[in-house]
Amino acid sequence: MSHNNKNVRIVRVKKKKLRKKVLFVLIPLLIAFLSIVGYGAYLYTKADTVLSDSYVEVEREKSPLRDAEIDPNIDNVSVLIMGVDSNDHRDNAESARTDALMVATFNKDDKSINIVSIPRDSLVYIPEVGYEDKINHAHYFGGTEAAIETVENLLDIPVDYYVKLNFHAFVDVVDALDGITVDVPYEFKESNSMDKRDSIHLYPGVQNVDGEEALALARTRKLDNDIQRGIRQQEIIKSVIDKATSVNSILNYDDLLEAVGDNLVTNMTFSDIKTFITYGTSGGKLKVDTYTLEGTDYQPGGVYYWALDYPALEETKMLLKDHLELPNAIVDNDDNDDNDDNDDGWIQEDAATNESY
Repeated sequence: MSHNNKNVRIVRVKKKKLRKKVLFVLIPLLIAFLSIVGYGAYLYTKADTVLSDSYVEVEREKSPLRDAEIDPNIDNVSVLIMGVDSNDHRDNAESARTDALMVATFNKDDKSINIVSIPRDSLVYIPEVGYEDKINHAHYFGGTEAAIETVENLLDIPVDYYVKLNFHAFVDVVDALDGITVDVPYEFKESNSMDKRDSIHLYPGVQNVDGEEALALARTRKLDNDIQRGIRQQEIIKSVIDKATSVNSILNYDDLLEAVGDNLVTNMTFSDIKTFITYGTSGGKLKVDTYTLEGTDYQPGGVYYWALDYPALEETKMLLKDHLELPNAIVDNDDNDDNDDNDDGWIQEDAATNESY
């Protein structure tokens, strides 16, 4: 064999070994890629099914504060987030009060979200019944539409979408994410989602909590007040958003969809929901600012309310309108005019609690 032939054989052997090494690296990557693509297609199909089953439209086509129907692909929109105090143990899905009430506004250009927490005991006018009461009773009086109408009347902004979750959805979502990191402010004991008294016991400090523990933290107000609870709920929501939009949570999305499947109701279609994905995938950290409605304790006749600070409320209205890029319109509420002189309080039987104020 000539010297040249020998060199050719050596080169061929080296090339063959190189191809083997390349294939050894590429084949696992290819399998992983195809698995991810297949998993993504599976999740897409499942999300469509789950969220379609959760869809419940409201009677109106759009908010009366909108001139035309909105398109979340191009418009800034708002979402009313309702956490209702219903579970299988209570069997009160249709007569539940809102244990948590937040309004989130989404700005497409900034890729930012503003979240305003409304204290559950806020004394507001409820159009459904025609008098003032705690805002968390609006859902009890007239369900989703009564809650939406009350919030629109309060904040003078359109509520384009709503999302309503019960205790089970909250617990299951946090568990599907393998827990979230929160800062527990103090030691406390609280009931779990099935109302088992003092079954959750947490100590102060930054820690990872599971679904039941996160729910207990969101619900408790034994050692502070409704305002602090609202702030904790906002922080918990932000922790859920951070965890859900992280790369490490992709393989948890199947469990996440299972979690919300039977415990979520919304008027967002699957197509609508897909438009919100850009807020978490546009690059950089999603900007989320949180606020709460200011006020003072008010307790006429032994019933506790949160009396809103109206100058601060006007500032919040302007903040939300600016974020939605809305004109500074004022709601014309003739029905509410009759109640403007009720500063001294008036006796009205509260159907939700059999209390008077």
